[in-house]
Amino acid sequence: MAAQPPSPVYDCIVVGAGIQGSCAAYHLAKNQRKTLLLEQFVLPHSRGSSHGQTRIIRKAYKEDFYAHMMEESYELWAQLEKEAGVQLCRQTGLLLMGPETGKDYQLMKDAMQRNKLPLVILNPEEFSQHIPNVNLTGGDGALVDTTAGVLYADRALSAVQRLFQVLGGVIKDGQKVTDIKPGPVVTVTTAAAVYQAKSLVITVGTWASKVLSPIGLNLPLQVLKINVCYWKEKVAGSYSVNRRFPCFIQLESQEASHDIYGLPSNEYPGLMKVCYHTGSETDPDDRDGQTDRSDVEILKRYVSRCFPGLVPVPAVVESCMYTVTPDLHFVLDYHPAHRNIVIGAGFSGHGFKFAPVVGKVLYELTMGQVPSHDLSPFRIGRFQPHAGSAQ
Repeated sequence: MAAQPPSPVYDCIVVGAGIQGSCAAYHLAKNQRKTLLLEQFVLPHSRGSSHGQTRIIRKAYKEDFYAHMMEESYELWAQLEKEAGVQLCRQTGLLLMGPETGKDYQLMKDAMQRNKLPLVILNPEEFSQHIPNVNLTGGDGALVDTTAGVLYADRALSAVQRLFQVLGGVIKDGQKVTDIKPGPVVTVTTAAAVYQAKSLVITVGTWASKVLSPIGLNLPLQVLKINVCYWKEKVAGSYSVNRRFPCFIQLESQEASHDIYGLPSNEYPGLMKVCYHTGSETDPDDRDGQTDRSDVEILKRYVSRCFPGLVPVPAVVESCMYTVTPDLHFVLDYHPAHRNIVIGAGFSGHGFKFAPVVGKVLYELTMGQVPSHDLSPFRIGRFQPHAGSAQ
């Protein structure tokens, strides 16, 4: 029998074909790097953090570094839309509500004004004229990030993967990585094959700890299962994207210690997406075993009080996964002991909108280039002594 030809040595292997890994692979292929994108599940799948039809896209952040990254991310999303010939974003505005004297609301408002982002401040007296069918809590301020909107997540993920392949990239799905051997050439083993590359990007979402621990890196990542709830409009169209109802974020509500957020009715006609921005800890391989719905009870009370045009019982409950760092900031860095292994992790339930710029940064790190953004908030070293290399 003829000997099998040796597998090619890729310039880079990206492990994990969620939105961050797919965008990293796209940037690598766009810059003529021979790239393999590996995914443990058959695509498309709904086991991770990148599925579902919509996400919020916004520039409203407390931190200047996120606002700056989002400036570029908007430009890159527009570029991807043009290349793919598919609409990926829809401008709706983002309604931000929170106690006027509360720390988070004030920080967000100050950051938007400091970064000269377009915003409209709504006085409580005129609130209901501008935002019908929403009860503003007494003492809450309200402002609108007018550039914000809806990002079509499933559509975006498939568009990026398709563009990656058009650029010559290779996707192999249904191939769970079983072993990684660091070295000048990294060897990646799956149940089906063995691959080699000069560099490796690891973007495996909720499986980060399971993949990184065997190569000597332990990050303080917590995996949460989020209940994604959809609520029926009492009058069809009341909260519809077609009637320009905005996305919203409620900071520091009387019901909850975490943010509540929502998107106008869109993917399910007549159903508005309203969710709690945290969940219960779970194992990503046993997520169905996590059945805690205490967050749904919080949402019922909030919807009943603040969104009178919604039936205060969810009509549909789906699930999504967050991989959360202690400070809720991402991990974008080299492996401490292996500079040709780059890690993107801990996107903490707010990373999807950043994916094009995160992908670009991961590409820059892989190529040894100076990153186009300050990565000091995202370095692994901030977790010391928790994060350590066993090498």
